[in-house]
Amino acid sequence: MTRTPRAHPDAAAAGTLGKAADENFPVAPFFLPRAWRDDLMAVYGFARLVDDIGDGDLAPGGADARHLGLEPARTDDRLAMLDAFEADLHRVFATTGDGPRHPLLRALRPTVRRCALAPEPFLGLIEANRQDQKIRRYGTYGELLAYCELSANPVGRLVLQITGTAGPERNRLSDAVCTALQIVEHLQDVAEDLGRDRIYLPAEDMARFHVGESDLAAPSAGAAVRSLIAFEAERARDLLNEGTPLVGSVHGRLRLLLAGFVAGGHAALTAIGAAGFDVLPGPPGPTKPSLLREMGVVLRRARREG
Repeated sequence: MTRTPRAHPDAAAAGTLGKAADENFPVAPFFLPRAWRDDLMAVYGFARLVDDIGDGDLAPGGADARHLGLEPARTDDRLAMLDAFEADLHRVFATTGDGPRHPLLRALRPTVRRCALAPEPFLGLIEANRQDQKIRRYGTYGELLAYCELSANPVGRLVLQITGTAGPERNRLSDAVCTALQIVEHLQDVAEDLGRDRIYLPAEDMARFHVGESDLAAPSAGAAVRSLIAFEAERARDLLNEGTPLVGSVHGRLRLLLAGFVAGGHAALTAIGAAGFDVLPGPPGPTKPSLLREMGVVLRRARREG
């Protein structure tokens, strides 16, 4: 089959893709088929860019705004940027017209067509970032899980679609893993999120552990904050364990990829625990040896259960 040429990203788009190296898990490792790696990086580019828009972390210079048909001065208008990004996403799926304007969306178009991807997961990721502009606190764990359904779970479902392995049970297991990974990221980034006036720790849990917002602004965590983080970390670990049978349900190189996702979450949780659950000085990150150890554990379990 003849492959569709992909758009070459500009410097800003290349910088967005370069952030894959900073993730807790491998995004598109070398051992995957080239087509999968291209498709996974195309989806990653979309997901990373929409998060950068929502977080105000775009490259300076206004290139992303210009690509989306906005004046560079509008870069800081996050809702306007998200609206323009959604309009460009619809061009990815349109059968007429000149196609999307942004290089990362032009790169996404061949993936969408080859893998017959639907717009809904992409729209969910955009809506999650709209929600971030309007909702900055979550009262209950259930509310946080509903947010994760938009912010995280679509990514896992897209991975399954790209690899031709999607199905109701695998989607359910993938949702558990992706929600866990999102919670882990929130735990790593408590201080950074607070700097953006966002708290992803449920208010009901903060009250249970007698943690106030001022406690999260301290240079290091006191006993109450550490207990709260340990509690949320255990919830994330339970979700990872719930979703781990996904790894055993597939074979070959895809099993390695999914094991990497799960292992990345466990390695990050190990780093949080090693820091004494004090995440306030900065995000505790997984080490490569820890990631490899966790990969071994996940793969052994997959062999037993597969």
